[in-house]
Amino acid sequence: MSEQLELVPAPTGGAPRRRARTPASDVPLAAEDPVATVLVDTPLAHLDRPFEYAVPADLAQTARPGVRVRVRFAGRDHDGFLLSRTSTAEHTGRLAPLRSVVSPEPVLTPEVLALARQVADHYGGTLADTVRLAVPPRHARAERSVPPAGEAADRRLPDGGWEQVWAPYPAGAALLRRLRAGEAPAAAWLALPGMPPEGDWPRAVAAAVRETLLGGRGSLVVLPDRRDVERVLPAIVDAVGEQEVVRLTADLGPEARYAAFLRALRGHARVVVGTRASAFAPVRDLGLVVCWDEGDDLHQEPRAPYPHARETLRLRARDQGAGLLLGGFTRSVAVQRRVADGELATVVAAHDVLRQQAPSVVVGGEGHQEDRDAAARTARLPGVAVRALRSGLERGPVLVQVPRQGYVLGLACQDCRARLRCGVCHGPVGAGDRRSAASCRWCGTELAADHPCEECGSRRRRTTGVGDRRTAEELGRAFPGTRVVSSGGDHVVDEVDGAPALVVATPGAEPWCPAGYAAVVLVDGWRLLERASLDAAQEALRRWCGAAALARPATTQGRRAVGVVLCGVPPHGSVPAVEALVRWDPAWLADRELADRAELGLPPLVRHVEVSGPTGAVDEVGRTLVAAGLHLLGTLRSDDGPDTDPQPRVRATLRQGTGEAARAVRAVRADRSARKAQDVVRIRMDADGAV
Repeated sequence: MSEQLELVPAPTGGAPRRRARTPASDVPLAAEDPVATVLVDTPLAHLDRPFEYAVPADLAQTARPGVRVRVRFAGRDHDGFLLSRTSTAEHTGRLAPLRSVVSPEPVLTPEVLALARQVADHYGGTLADTVRLAVPPRHARAERSVPPAGEAADRRLPDGGWEQVWAPYPAGAALLRRLRAGEAPAAAWLALPGMPPEGDWPRAVAAAVRETLLGGRGSLVVLPDRRDVERVLPAIVDAVGEQEVVRLTADLGPEARYAAFLRALRGHARVVVGTRASAFAPVRDLGLVVCWDEGDDLHQEPRAPYPHARETLRLRARDQGAGLLLGGFTRSVAVQRRVADGELATVVAAHDVLRQQAPSVVVGGEGHQEDRDAAARTARLPGVAVRALRSGLERGPVLVQVPRQGYVLGLACQDCRARLRCGVCHGPVGAGDRRSAASCRWCGTELAADHPCEECGSRRRRTTGVGDRRTAEELGRAFPGTRVVSSGGDHVVDEVDGAPALVVATPGAEPWCPAGYAAVVLVDGWRLLERASLDAAQEALRRWCGAAALARPATTQGRRAVGVVLCGVPPHGSVPAVEALVRWDPAWLADRELADRAELGLPPLVRHVEVSGPTGAVDEVGRTLVAAGLHLLGTLRSDDGPDTDPQPRVRATLRQGTGEAARAVRAVRADRSARKAQDVVRIRMDADGAV
């Protein structure tokens, strides 16, 4: 088989060239449509375009649009996807033939291809990178195990009054009615906290999926992590039947994941439930896409072009005429912008129902209850929190949320309060457990027990941050004989029963308690509020509400009970995030943040670009983007690890100005790829997912 002699781009200017059929030499060609356009799987950004190949006669039947193929490219064999077949070619030279068809399965559907192209353009990335996220690697055994596509059977759905789950929301009935009628409603949904299992948010999602299926269309539900998938999946199975649902998550393994992908592709399952990669799942006749806890950073893809699942689903719903449901206990600023623009309707509970279900929140410490609790100003757990825990343990389990995992997160001088730093890499110093010596959290170098403070020479130390393990140890001593459950890091507990227990968890790792927690204590609130992020207030509220929503309702046996205690924050009248938690009004905080950002010209009103890497490379990329019309907001040193590189790493942030940001980013990536730039630079658009 002859090699491909030329691969040049199609002409971009001048008089159009005559379209002519250009067969490859010495290879019999397909009688019909002998030219194939192929997306070659290459990481090179300057080659982000389809290439033309000749279709040999022996591959004429299997070389269909959407299948995987092998082609010769730049002297090597590469994988690729066949995009289309035509009778003539744009290229005027000789075409290399397709090497082989890897599988006759058309895994890249036209709808997913169009979505991948949009996502790549939106984030300034390449189509090959986006398709790599959309289509899982092939597994031959899984391909043989899934039955071929056939006519969809008329499957009856289980009976049940699922629509009652949406009764607390005045707009809920209209949402379900429109989904069943085949319409495409788009809504931002604030779920009720403290609901029993039969009325909680997984059942509400299942009811929406059921109504969509009754209307003859499929659904796609995207959740932050495995634990959320395992909560929602049983509810959806109860609503529509096991044969209609497939789980699509990365932890399934290559064979099971590809088999699940094929079940959706071949029409055996009309509902897909999964994590962020499932946003591209090939659901037939898509009628509803759901993104739960849309502000969670787990929805942000860590691989290029770094798309956010919420935005991927929004683009998909718009182009495929599907309904869009963005839900959570809080609302991100990006979604609030869509609400303000009229793109999304709001689905919220009636005021009286919300007041009944919302937990009673008390702020403790930092100037609160000082007349009754002298230690409230300085204690990590003020008296009101201890009393809430003690009272809650009489009725069931209690939850303590700790912002960080670990033991002692940082050490400082007892006399001058200066942070202790490593003498090798200048990293922060902490301790792994009570018996471990203090060591650098970056390079692991141990610090001598009598190491003097660099500022004042004192050898006395104090902790500046305590993690979940130290908190669990301290609470175990404070409440002897009480069962202590720790959840976080590599050890995450999915569920706890209704027996009394102290549950210490990091944000996002809180175990679900079907009966609800008798009390919830949120410690070290200042750590979340002081994060170096534009979304610090929003993220703090999201994490607090995620834990507080697990508490039992405020009304307990006819009396008002303290359900949630927030510790370590200033008075709530001066901190909007704290006030939003006390009032349980996340939409108010999102609207306030949006107004402030509109006045300052910040995201999501303006798109932004984050460039990180070695100083010289970041400076070069930044200058190029500025020349393309973007504005530099600032550059900071990146302290995400030990600085062993002679050229320090920095992070620059730019925002869109007169130039189009996505086009400028794509041009920079292509230029660096063509020049074979050696320094690795990460360029991310809308790093927090806001657009």
